[in-house]
Amino acid sequence: MRTSILYIEDNEKIGTWVKEELEQRGYSVQWLQSGEGAEAEVTQYDVVILDIMLPGLDGFTIGKRLKKAAPAVPVLLLTARTSVDDKVEGLQFADDYVTKPFHTDELVARLEVLIRRSGGVSSDRITLGTHIEVDTKLQTIYDKRTGEEIILTGKQHQILMYFLRHPNQVLPKEQLYEAVWEEAYIPGDKTLLVHLHRLRHKLERDPETPEIIETLKGIGYRVKL
Repeated sequence: MRTSILYIEDNEKIGTWVKEELEQRGYSVQWLQSGEGAEAEVTQYDVVILDIMLPGLDGFTIGKRLKKAAPAVPVLLLTARTSVDDKVEGLQFADDYVTKPFHTDELVARLEVLIRRSGGVSSDRITLGTHIEVDTKLQTIYDKRTGEEIILTGKQHQILMYFLRHPNQVLPKEQLYEAVWEEAYIPGDKTLLVHLHRLRHKLERDPETPEIIETLKGIGYRVKL
């Protein structure tokens, strides 16, 4: 089955060129010239290519909506912006970015990395470890051993969804805190640690030796898919 790409780009010349190049390389490409309503169909695709400069809602807004609708579908940003602030803002939801102008070989190489990392097939359901199933469309979490739903608090749910938007990436505690609480992290604050501790008790088979939310000492945390 061919890899399916949702490509959002308003520039007709660039859009035509990229679509043709990708289709010649065997990809299936759905090209939209705006992101309006894209979140309703994003789960049908394996990966998203998203231009930041769009008419109406910009790429940052669209990207956040797409990730909320389908956390497991990787998003590759196309940007002509080179400032650090823009890149940092983009990487709050995107999995990678390519700066314009770019060569299609680079674009394809980055796409392939994202597709391999995400497992290659988009799905509404994600398995964590051997026993947790997350339905990203319904925003529910189940223990497959018991068939029971696991109820998370608001912050626990936000933390888990942020991990799923950044699968297999090591996330520093500062980044996690600031993304979920939307305020600057204060060194020494234990709030995130407390929430991670309680989240592990709900998800892990053995919270003392976690298999789902890994700790990389001195670096951060990771959820592997």
